[in-house]
Amino acid sequence: MRREVKYGLIGGSAALVAGVVGGITLFGGSDDTSPQAVRAADTKAGDQVPQVPTGPLTADEVHTTAQQFLTAWQSGDTAKAAGLTDSPDTAKGALADFAKQARFSKVRLTPGAPAGDKVPYTVAAEIGFKGAKAPFSYGTSVRVQRDKTTGEPRVAWQPAALYPGLGKGDTLRTGEAEAPPIKAVDRNGTELTPEAHPALAGVLESLRSKYGDKTDGKPGVELYIHRAKSAEANGQQPDKTLKVLAKGTPGVLKTTLDARLQAAAEKAVKGKSSASAAAVRPSTGEILALANSPEKGFNVAAQGSLAPGSTMKIVTAALLLDKGLTAPDKPHPCPQYVTVGGWKFQNLNKSEIKSGTFAQSFAASCNNAFISQAEKLADDDLTKEARDVFGIGLNWQTGIPTFDGAVPVQHDAQMAASLIGQGGVRMNPLTVASLAATVRAGSFHQPYLVAPSLDNRTLAKAPGAMKPETAAGLKSLMRLTATSGTGAEAMAGIGGDIGAKTGSAEVDNQDKPNAWFTAYRDDVAAAAVVP
Repeated sequence: MRREVKYGLIGGSAALVAGVVGGITLFGGSDDTSPQAVRAADTKAGDQVPQVPTGPLTADEVHTTAQQFLTAWQSGDTAKAAGLTDSPDTAKGALADFAKQARFSKVRLTPGAPAGDKVPYTVAAEIGFKGAKAPFSYGTSVRVQRDKTTGEPRVAWQPAALYPGLGKGDTLRTGEAEAPPIKAVDRNGTELTPEAHPALAGVLESLRSKYGDKTDGKPGVELYIHRAKSAEANGQQPDKTLKVLAKGTPGVLKTTLDARLQAAAEKAVKGKSSASAAAVRPSTGEILALANSPEKGFNVAAQGSLAPGSTMKIVTAALLLDKGLTAPDKPHPCPQYVTVGGWKFQNLNKSEIKSGTFAQSFAASCNNAFISQAEKLADDDLTKEARDVFGIGLNWQTGIPTFDGAVPVQHDAQMAASLIGQGGVRMNPLTVASLAATVRAGSFHQPYLVAPSLDNRTLAKAPGAMKPETAAGLKSLMRLTATSGTGAEAMAGIGGDIGAKTGSAEVDNQDKPNAWFTAYRDDVAAAAVVP
């Protein structure tokens, strides 16, 4: 089991963070035909039992069924269209709601060539509300599969048959927008747009959904995806505008973001198949930047749930210092092997530090220096330290959907693995950046993107406090890592009050571990992950 990585692996994430923490200076229809019938058979003894057709559908069956479905839908016969699906009741309701809420007219549905059981088609229509009209077209698809009971071909109903990306309970609506548009600005008043900052597109949608009615804006007329309430409650995607028929008046919403650091973060992740970064201000918790590559899709930087690897050693080191189990200058060997709960842990390349200090083991990110302490700890010690001192797992009120970390209570080998950020520990760049920020500030400040005074949110507070000697020790450990340890190459040339921690996290069914890096420079802390 690998337990740490060389710089060559963590280099990508390290470069991202170095670019951000150093960013202030470094980056300024057809005829109706019935499906093939199943022949009826007598049920008298000795007669043949009816056979349900099995096996793949023919191309003709796929095409004909999809064509029937689209023709019925286009003609407005939602009951007939729904009856051609495998979920007629659900489909009927969704199709009826579409007809009522989306306000499409002059609808034309044009199927494309089937590809296996999948049939693509285009939807072209006119949308309108209170005199505002506009053309609208898009492409989506359905799958035609054999019904498990009857064997007949049926459209496999999914909400995305209506529009790509629709989830369960989502609807298309045309009318006055539920929230006015916003003009989001950074901490200095610079406007933040998805054109200038593509990585913020999803964040800006979330901000409009949550705060649009709390600014002085006026809603326009739009076609939009109205998300199911359950999705909103689970912190998933906000309502999404698809077409503006009449513009509203945007209200100004000030955020804590820094346009320069946001640009630096986006530049750092751009071009990578997968990467995410976040930056916060340690003294206040203000979120300065959030970036993801790819730009569209899930906001891993704030909502991801990933094993943080050795960046978790920041919390573990704090725990060991708090309990008096070690000190930066105290002898603290890191043996090649340690066995906990019947599991044998091995350092990378069977390395060891026989007579070094804890500071040396931390700077080298030597795993067994931490795992060797597992049997001296209670199962819930790490969970308490993460929550009570670093705020991990509390209910953060940032202003946007976030995953606020998880450090579950575990036992034996899994608890030992948690000490180095494996096991059940889960975080994202925002939570890891907050770890570094807590060290820099000496206390936890919950990250936030919009001032809590706007909607009377109560920010999370860590129940405990970091001991002064622990705070000083952690800063010395992270500074050593940044100047002469595993983070030195990435932090070279960056002055000021600096600290860093590297990490890697093994992932099932993934050849390479996720590479992590977190660092701070003065009053900026950042973290990045490159899966």
